[in-house]
Amino acid sequence: MGEKLASSRWSRLMPVIFITYSLAYLDRSNYSLGAAAGMAKDLNITASASAFLAALFFLGYFFFQVPSASYAQRRSAKKLIFYALILWGILASCIGIVTNIWVLFVIRFAIGIVEAAIMPAMLILLSNWFTSSERSKANTFLILGNPVTVLWMSVVSAYLVNSVGWRWMFIIEGLPSIIWAFVWLRMIDNSPNDAKWLSAGQKKDINDEFAREQVGLHAVPNYREAFKQKAVIQLCIQYFFWSIGVYGFVMWLPSIIKTASSFDIVVIGWLTAIPYLLATVLMVVASFFSDRLLKRKLFIWPFLLVAAVAFYASYLVGTSNFWLSFILLVIAGGAMYAPYGPFFAIVPEILPKNVAGGAMALVNSFGALGSFAGAYFVGFLNNVTGSNDASYIFMALSLIIAVVLTILVKAVRTPDFTPHGTIPAASPSAPALQ
Repeated sequence: MGEKLASSRWSRLMPVIFITYSLAYLDRSNYSLGAAAGMAKDLNITASASAFLAALFFLGYFFFQVPSASYAQRRSAKKLIFYALILWGILASCIGIVTNIWVLFVIRFAIGIVEAAIMPAMLILLSNWFTSSERSKANTFLILGNPVTVLWMSVVSAYLVNSVGWRWMFIIEGLPSIIWAFVWLRMIDNSPNDAKWLSAGQKKDINDEFAREQVGLHAVPNYREAFKQKAVIQLCIQYFFWSIGVYGFVMWLPSIIKTASSFDIVVIGWLTAIPYLLATVLMVVASFFSDRLLKRKLFIWPFLLVAAVAFYASYLVGTSNFWLSFILLVIAGGAMYAPYGPFFAIVPEILPKNVAGGAMALVNSFGALGSFAGAYFVGFLNNVTGSNDASYIFMALSLIIAVVLTILVKAVRTPDFTPHGTIPAASPSAPALQ
């Protein structure tokens, strides 16, 4: 069956999806470099206000996850993302012209609302196009837009700040999203049935495989019932604590490096990029073996445990050895990103298609709350204590909780088929989450 499924799906859809998510991540994450480069000083932003601004994006992001998923699943993920691209590009560029912190509060919150559409809509779109044995890989190509963006953004943004200042950095980096929206509209279709570039036979093969995947899944009539599932609740809480570590790291790494060293902003940009290079490699490796073996938990909690240990070790090293501490942060950053593909492959494997999108959005919304907590409290702790030690412990403990919750998740699907190209389980009812 696998050879019959059109390989053109990958070459046509994934580059566009990757670039779209990359642009979204650019416009939410360049704030950290702007703050480190003088924006806080120019706008008289206090340390506590700066921490709140970094986190405020995720508050808007949280409230609109499930409504976005509902619209994308019932109407059009394609159109939702098209409008979101234009709006967040405009809002991101507007940061470059603000002169008032209160306007900046509004813009950061509004960007969170607009970008709330992206992740659930993208995950629903991928579940419409890629089968169970492809899903971790597809999710990884999507979420690779996260570390790869930070990888180049850290360097490019640093040079822009150094050349034209932080205001023009925001203006310049917001414009590509507006232009790209029209590429997205032309290239993307909501499902195989809408794609004129697939033959009738190719559409049938894909739809037949999707139908086979639904066999053995218990019927769930609506979002409310899906949200009550024990596994969904556990995944929500797990992702909350995992995201504390991720976004505490993402939003404050440039400031952490700046505090612990005497490097200029360009060098800080290069150093900030290194953890995301490791993350890119580990994400590809984890998704490949997760799809190959059809095991998910095995490729989630060990990586998070490594990240927690690395944060704690960096705390023990402290300021006595900058480079050793930095290497440990690189390991923590790479390990935290590695499990994203397998993690977001779980929900479509335990819930039927009619509610899987909403459940993924709920999980991601709790991740947004964790991101808010991580972005805010890491900045707060660094400011109150005058060092990075407390924030390292905070992120390490959060990841340990996420490890425990991942191990405790029990969700079983019992399909009566084995997707082509995967290694068969010992029995047809083997659990997907191992």
